[in-house]
Amino acid sequence: ARARLGTFSTGTSKRTGTRGRGEGSMLRGGVLSGCGSLLRAWASRLEKCGTTDTTQRFLHQAFQTKSCFNATRGASKAKESSCTLVFRQLSSTSASSSGAQNLASSPRELLKVFKQLSKARLSALVVASAAAGYVAGSGESVDWAKLGWTSLGTFACAASANTLNQVYEVENDRKMKRTCKRPLPLGKITRQNALIWAAGAGLVGFWCLYSNTNLTTAGLGVANIVLYAGIYTPLKQVSMWNTWVGALVGAVPPLMGWAAASGEVEPGSVVLASALHFWQLPHFLSLAWICKEDYSKGGYRMLSLMDKTGKRTAACALRNCIYLLPLGFLAEYYNVATSEFTYVSAALTTVMACSALVFYINPSLETARTLFRASLFHLPLYMGSLLMHRIPRGGEAKQIEKTEQEKK
Repeated sequence: ARARLGTFSTGTSKRTGTRGRGEGSMLRGGVLSGCGSLLRAWASRLEKCGTTDTTQRFLHQAFQTKSCFNATRGASKAKESSCTLVFRQLSSTSASSSGAQNLASSPRELLKVFKQLSKARLSALVVASAAAGYVAGSGESVDWAKLGWTSLGTFACAASANTLNQVYEVENDRKMKRTCKRPLPLGKITRQNALIWAAGAGLVGFWCLYSNTNLTTAGLGVANIVLYAGIYTPLKQVSMWNTWVGALVGAVPPLMGWAAASGEVEPGSVVLASALHFWQLPHFLSLAWICKEDYSKGGYRMLSLMDKTGKRTAACALRNCIYLLPLGFLAEYYNVATSEFTYVSAALTTVMACSALVFYINPSLETARTLFRASLFHLPLYMGSLLMHRIPRGGEAKQIEKTEQEKK
């Protein structure tokens, strides 16, 4: 408006130049006065709507003074600067006020927030894999009380790692459709309180594992928090290799369970850990292809974003399905499970590998979803079969004797 008024004033004749400048000043004064009246009305309306006292104070201080309606050019510039500052303060105050109003207050809301921060379903899957490792590493009888403490400690460590992950990625989560409704993007909890929850959960997890199992299990729990929150999480925005690091994170819980039961990490424990590692890659690669647009908005570096055709993503998923095939034979070789498990695991893995092959031949959202669903069925059936056909720790001699008798 000022530029237009200046042009108008310059373009007038000498006879009307002084008059034009006077009219321009009057017009500017009228515009500013009108703005002040509108904003005073806005402030009054905000009072009725229950706007915070801080917001009202910003408005009234800016527009209920004599200087706000000075019609000179110098005062106009000062007015513009003052209004800009007020609007910035108003925007900041409104945002913080809105965040404060969104904070969870009731016990039910807080419970829901902590459940979401902990990613309860994912943490339950972590606990299930640790429990499978515990049972697989146990003898003839299973110490159920110790298993309970191991599960609780593992859940607490997983909750701590998942919370730290969300604290670090709050801005990225806000941009993604899949994660924008998490507690931190919605302002249900502050970052500071989320960090307190993460630290508390981590301490509880370490105490449960150290005091009720052994130092090896507790050390693995803490190491997995560091690996997930300190390496995997920031790596997601740097390199596509984050998926492989994340698969290592998923392979640790079975080792924790085995170590809790037997007191050490033995070769047999690597079988289940390797199964979790290789299973995660087709699972998450198919998910990354399904949600590749969302991952792109979040600023993550995924293989699916560098693969226009989907062939590389599908080939990697298929390759890791094939890596699962020998694990049944290794379980039999290390006397972790009987020969029946070898055949069952081979059959289960073949089904998932076929899904990966279809995804490779025809990369699409539909074939990626088929592989993703196949992976969801594969893991519980695989772990259940291992536990059903397990050889109790210390019963290797009996199993060898039984095998020799069958051969005779």
